[in-house]
Amino acid sequence: MVEHRMPQDPYLRVTDLRVRFDTEDGVVKAVDGVSFTVERGRTLGIVGESGSGKSVTSLAILGLHNARRTVISGEISVGGRQLVGLPDEEVRRLRGRDMAMIFQDPLSALHPYYSVGKQIAEAYRVHHPRAGRREARSRAVDVLDRVGIPQPAKRFAQFPHEFSGGMRQRAMIAMALVNDPDLLIADEPTTALDVTVQAQILDLLADLQAEFRSAIVLISHDLGVVSQVADDVLVMYGGRAVEHGSVARVLRTPQHPYTWGLLSSVPSLHGDADADLVPIPGNPPSLINLPSGCAFHPRCRWADDRSRLEVPGLRDAGESGHLVACHLSAGDRERIYRDEIVRVGVAR
Repeated sequence: MVEHRMPQDPYLRVTDLRVRFDTEDGVVKAVDGVSFTVERGRTLGIVGESGSGKSVTSLAILGLHNARRTVISGEISVGGRQLVGLPDEEVRRLRGRDMAMIFQDPLSALHPYYSVGKQIAEAYRVHHPRAGRREARSRAVDVLDRVGIPQPAKRFAQFPHEFSGGMRQRAMIAMALVNDPDLLIADEPTTALDVTVQAQILDLLADLQAEFRSAIVLISHDLGVVSQVADDVLVMYGGRAVEHGSVARVLRTPQHPYTWGLLSSVPSLHGDADADLVPIPGNPPSLINLPSGCAFHPRCRWADDRSRLEVPGLRDAGESGHLVACHLSAGDRERIYRDEIVRVGVAR
């Protein structure tokens, strides 16, 4: 029985999500106790380096992990329906209709043997079994036109290799939107696109959200992209959430040393144009053998004995809704950010 959802409830609710993979080398703790919510009409940006758990989280929401090798625990609620433990067939009915995903590489996600339009029409007919070919084709052409592909009736019959990179990404968005899902997950939707096309794709997502009031999860390693389109941001490191809050608060007054590092390693319009970028030292941790305590402590200049021994939990960072997982006191974080971080030109 589907439980009724109150209007003010988030459309997507993830609570204490844990994802484990069994491998020959050991158990990969890909996601370790992540929680967040996304309401209709809002966008959550999830950021972090490769291996932080961003894409694994999104695939868990859509039920796309190999059930034989993956252990998932916690709660994932979409539209008031719990997905963890739901039979694969029931999750499949929701996938594409209630929730959909824009995959990172459209050239590999689209089948090279079938025309783009046929693949979009097939996605429509899966959830509308009574629809005929003519209706499905009309719907596919309409959605291709809606995402800004010129001459959509002609493009319907073309193959993925005949599309440019930007057009393939638009086609992937069209496929995700063909059934008007309420939840849209975009995994690095602007990767390998030039800045002009990137801006067009981001504007398109914003326009479509305004039209359909979809809840959007945007996965990216680029804080600049997230700052343009997201309402809230979740910073992940080593499979865990280290900072969470509104984009304005997290980017203007970041509280976690890892977030400082992400901001320091990208160019800023407000800093010294001749200043060197400051990379984060070291490498992301192994998800099989995570460091003890705070996973970021081997790369953190301000780590102490407590950081090496005790895993910090998310706690209030001093402003309502802004959470941080760090053992530094609020006063120390403010002093370090003001005296050492802002000085290199990352303040937004």
